[in-house]
Amino acid sequence: MSAMKIVLASNNKGKLDELQAMFAPLGVELVTQSALGIPEAPEPHPTFVENALAKARNAAQHSGLPAIADDAGLCVDAFGGLPGVDTAYYATQFGYEKGDANNVRALLEQLAPHGNRRAALVSTLVAVRTPDDPEPLIAQGRVAGLIAPEPVGSNGFGFDPVMYIPEFGQTFAQLPVEVKNANSHRGRAAAQMLGLIRERWL
Repeated sequence: MSAMKIVLASNNKGKLDELQAMFAPLGVELVTQSALGIPEAPEPHPTFVENALAKARNAAQHSGLPAIADDAGLCVDAFGGLPGVDTAYYATQFGYEKGDANNVRALLEQLAPHGNRRAALVSTLVAVRTPDDPEPLIAQGRVAGLIAPEPVGSNGFGFDPVMYIPEFGQTFAQLPVEVKNANSHRGRAAAQMLGLIRERWL
């Protein structure tokens, strides 16, 4: 019997490598949508789960295979959970160019007047067997922490240098990569998703 193929509805090389490693124990083969020439899905929704579902459905529709998609971002308490789904473009709202360093800079500026620095990195994974699957598998990983006063550490990307995790006493960017991956929002969501696929699909 050949391994089950699942399309990963992402063109992000980093995500693919991370998820491929996490899914290895299942004996499932992850194929990127770009390898199959699948166009990216629009992501107009305000929630991670809706955007991930739209991406997974789009990939399943175009490929005829089961698909899995991830939508992730930073949710800041003082901003009512935003930037959320707009995390990647956060800096552009304040006249900066898109990019990790500008995102961090804009966040620190916007948070300056607030006493509450609580925030969470959230990753939502959604998997569907077909575009019309009535029971999508939904896994959510969340890591809560505090936004540090300034960036610390050189590992990781995105908001990792300002995401201070009290249980480790360090920012995500200070942690060794394997420790971060095992404890990150994406690592937690993937572990949950693995359990769901094993239980429901295999």
